Amino acid sequence: MHTMTPSSRWPAVPDTERRVLLELLVHGALPRVRIAERLSLSRTSLSRIARGLIEAGLIAEGESVPLGGRGRPAESLHLRHDAAHFAGVKLTAETMYLEVTDLRAQPVAEVAVPLRSREVPDVVTLIADSIRQTGVSDVVGIGIAVAGDVRSTAEGTVLRHSNFLGWDAVPLSGLVSEATGMPATVVNDVHALAGAHHWFGTDGSHRSMVVFGVGAGIGSGVVIDGMLHPGAHGRAGRVGHTRIGGQGRRCENGHLDCVHSFVTIPATEHNAGVGRGEYALALERARAGEETAVRAFQDAARALGAVVADAVNAFDPEAVAVMGEGVDMLDLAPGHVHQAMAEFLEQGDVEDVLVQRPLFTFGLYARGAAVAAMRELLSS
Repeated sequence: MHTMTPSSRWPAVPDTERRVLLELLVHGALPRVRIAERLSLSRTSLSRIARGLIEAGLIAEGESVPLGGRGRPAESLHLRHDAAHFAGVKLTAETMYLEVTDLRAQPVAEVAVPLRSREVPDVVTLIADSIRQTGVSDVVGIGIAVAGDVRSTAEGTVLRHSNFLGWDAVPLSGLVSEATGMPATVVNDVHALAGAHHWFGTDGSHRSMVVFGVGAGIGSGVVIDGMLHPGAHGRAGRVGHTRIGGQGRRCENGHLDCVHSFVTIPATEHNAGVGRGEYALALERARAGEETAVRAFQDAARALGAVVADAVNAFDPEAVAVMGEGVDMLDLAPGHVHQAMAEFLEQGDVEDVLVQRPLFTFGLYARGAAVAAMRELLSS
């Protein structure tokens, strides 16, 4: 028997049943026998759990699949991807991006709306109105991704500070939940990317990874033993002010030699000798071989290689993923990335580090926020 959680149509699922849901969410359709083996469940227990989840409308039985050998085909189970939907919001200084996704993190509705005001009540109202206007009636959770410090409290997730929005100590999850009647969570935007990539951007085989997001800033999200780790104060993965030597753009902390001085889009524009907002021009000049622009992307590549190496030194992950709207240094100066990794790695060979470059669109931030809402609901 499943009860409904307050303010949502999502059933209150016991822990073992959540584990079954997570297996199907991350790995797709699986034979019953494989699920039982992976979760150390008896077939009787799995049958009981599956029956309850089927009755709740969350999973369904699929076709029988061969397991190899000469045994009988095994009946499979799969998630009903349309059983619920999640809203993901990415806030920038100018725009609110919204995606409503199914349980595969595939968008069923998306919209971008300019922020006419950065006042907290106005933004909360915009979020609530935009979700309603999508017409998707079975949204069961909301995630909001922001570039900033986020901390979990007994009352929900609080945005402690955001440079881009000019906000401090905003109880954003509670405000959005009150405005929508749905559970809401706030997450750092790069942590949102990491959580989404871990669940849906790989084959599910990696239990540890570090995901870097490079754009207007740089940050990283850390997955260890299958869990996303935001840190005790929500600041895990803050790598932008690591000092690496050299001289680039002065960062907001006054450094000329930190990662922020080289790797971000504003730093690359400055170091390439173009104006703010002219990243495309810097890229064009670098591709044409213009010396200052080429050096700017080489310096960005060295900075990226240094922080990737630091992450490998600290966490020894199975994989590192680099994504974002400012990762062209991987094309223009891949050798400088590898050289910096070799310089900064404490031990080991650069070739032992699996560096992935997933396909990226800006909508992935909002999608990652929706996945953060999934993670929150499936862990509670």
